[in-house]
Amino acid sequence: MQSLLSELSLNESDDLEFKSAKGGLPKSLWETYSAMANSQGGVILLGVEINGSISGVKDAAHMKQDFWNTINNRGKVNLNLLDSEDVQLIEHPQGTLLAIQVPQATRYQRPVFTGQNPLTGTYRRNSEGDYHCTEKEVSQMLADRSEKPADSQILEHFDLDDLDYLSLQQYRQRLVSYKPTHPWLSENDRGLLMKLGGYRSCRTSNKQGLTIAGLLMFGKEEALREALPQYHVDYREKLSETSELRWTDRLTLDGTWSGNLFQFYIRVIQKLGADLKLPFQLDNVLFRKGETIVHVAIREALVNALIHADYQGQGGIVIEKYENRFEFSNPGSLLISLEQLLHGNISECRNKSLQTMFTMIGAAEKAGSGVDKIWMGWNSQHWRSPMVREQVQPSRVRWTLPMMSLIPDESLDRLKKRFEKEFSKFNKLEIQALVTADVEGSVDNARMRQITDSHAADMTQLLQSLVSKGILSQKGRGRWTCYYLPSTSDSVHKSSDSVHKSSDSVHKDPDSIHKQEIPEDQWATLLDLADPARKNRRLLPLEMEKIILNLCDNQWLTRRQLSQLLERNPDGLRSRFLTQMVGHGLLQLRYPNKPNRADQAYRAKLRTPSRFC
Repeated sequence: MQSLLSELSLNESDDLEFKSAKGGLPKSLWETYSAMANSQGGVILLGVEINGSISGVKDAAHMKQDFWNTINNRGKVNLNLLDSEDVQLIEHPQGTLLAIQVPQATRYQRPVFTGQNPLTGTYRRNSEGDYHCTEKEVSQMLADRSEKPADSQILEHFDLDDLDYLSLQQYRQRLVSYKPTHPWLSENDRGLLMKLGGYRSCRTSNKQGLTIAGLLMFGKEEALREALPQYHVDYREKLSETSELRWTDRLTLDGTWSGNLFQFYIRVIQKLGADLKLPFQLDNVLFRKGETIVHVAIREALVNALIHADYQGQGGIVIEKYENRFEFSNPGSLLISLEQLLHGNISECRNKSLQTMFTMIGAAEKAGSGVDKIWMGWNSQHWRSPMVREQVQPSRVRWTLPMMSLIPDESLDRLKKRFEKEFSKFNKLEIQALVTADVEGSVDNARMRQITDSHAADMTQLLQSLVSKGILSQKGRGRWTCYYLPSTSDSVHKSSDSVHKSSDSVHKDPDSIHKQEIPEDQWATLLDLADPARKNRRLLPLEMEKIILNLCDNQWLTRRQLSQLLERNPDGLRSRFLTQMVGHGLLQLRYPNKPNRADQAYRAKLRTPSRFC
C-alpha cells in the first residue's frame, strides 16, 4: 500500500477517491466501495480533502475498527471483498490517512451493493464518477454470476421449425470435414442439437425444447427477432476513399438471408480475409493451407465477439473492415479483468453452447488461448498490438486490430522532423509512446501496457516524465488520463535543448495548443459556454447535450477540443454523447466517411428544442 500511494498523484480519478471523513466514516463511502468493486477496483483515501490537501482523520484506530464492523454488517453492504492488508493507516506529516484498497469483484461476486436491495444499491464508475446502476445493468450482473450459461435457456413455444434447415445441414457438412469420425455425426438433427447444446431437456421441470444457443446459431431471422428483440448483426466494409460511398460492402439483417450466427460467420469470415496475402504453404497431407496465422487471429476475434456477446444488450454485433484495421464490437461486459484478459489462458465464456458449436468445426478455442492467437497473429507481422476497450452505459467490448507497423516509417519521419536533434535522446519506450500518440491520436497507460507488456506504475512514470518535459500534453486524471502530442511544438522547441531544460514550457499557457486553431477571444467565449459542465461533474445528460450543441453551433470542434472545454475524458465523451448525437441527427461529422479519424470534428446539424424540454 505504501508503494502504491507513493506512485499515485493526488488527483481524484475513477480508481482513487478522497474523503475528508471529519465526522467519521462518510455515508458516501459505501457507494464508492460498491462502484469500485463493480468496476475495476481502486483506492479510497480517508483524511484527504477534495482538492488533494491532507487533513488527516481523528482517532484513526477507532475509525479503522468502525470500518471493519460496518463492512461486515450485511445490512450496510452485501459483501466484504477485503483482506486485512487492504485497509491500512498511513502516517503523513500533515495527519494520519486511512487507506482502503478495493479489489475488482469477480463475475460471481457482482453486484456488490449497499443496503439489502441490489436494484437500489448497486453502483459503478465511469469517467465522471459513481453512478447508480439501472435495473437492466443489475440484471446483467446477476445473469453473469450464474453458473448456468446465458445461452442454455430453453425457449418456450419455439421448435425445430424455427430453424433454417440449410444452415443446420451446412454445419453438419463442416463437422464432417473437420471431424469425419466423430460419433455425434450418427445423430439425427435433434440428437445433434442436443449434443451441441442447441436443444435441451430439463430434468427438474421436464421441459424440453430449443435453447437460445440453438436459435442463435441456426434460427430464421423472424424467429430470432421474436425471441431476442435486441438481436442484431452487422458487417461493414469501407475500402474506398470515395466520399459518396458510406460502405463498399455491408451485410446486415435485411430479409435476404437467414440472419443466424452460423450464416453470419461463414459469410463474414470470407470477407475479412479476402484481401490478405497468403504465403504458399503445404499442410501434412500436401494440400495448400487456406489460412495463415493472421487469418487465425481474425477468425478468433470474430468468434470471440459472437460467443462472448450479451444478446439481451444494446447495439448488437458490429464487425468493421477498413483499409488499415479491423474492429469487432459486441454488447456485454468483460467477465474477467482486463489484466487477466491480456495475460491469456483464462476462459470465461458467457455463451458456452455457442462456444462448443464453433469449437466443433475448428473455429474457436476452449482453453483460453484465443486471445493469445490474436496477439501471435499480429506480432508475426510486426503490426501495432491489438487494442481492447470496455465501455459502460451501455456495456460493450471493442477490439481493434490495426494493420500498420508497430513503428511506421512515416510516423518516425514526422516525429524526427518535429523534435529534430532531441529525438535521439528518447529511449525505446518513449519512442513507442510518441508513435502511439501520433498514429492513434492519443496514448494512455492501458494502451502502453497492451503494446509493451510493462507494469502500470512504470508506464505512468514514463508518460508523466514526457509531460514534465513538455513532450506530451495531459488530459484527464487517473486511469482515464490521456496524453497527446501538442498541436504545435514551436513554443516547446525554440532551442535544441529546450525540451530537457524546462519542465513546464507547455503548461505555462494551458490554452496555447488551441491558439493556432481558434482565436483567443473565441476560445474564451467557448470556455464560458462550457463552464457549467466544468463546475458540475455529474451534469444531467440532456444538459450536457445542450452545452455541446451550443459549443458546436456554426463551427467545427474536435473531440480533443471538446474534452478540454468540458473537462471530460475524450473517449467517454465520444461513447456517451458524440456518437449518439450524430446518430440522432443533432451533430454532423466533418469526415463522415472516416468516423474514427483522430482529428474528427463535430458541428451542430439540427436543433430540436423539444428534445431538451
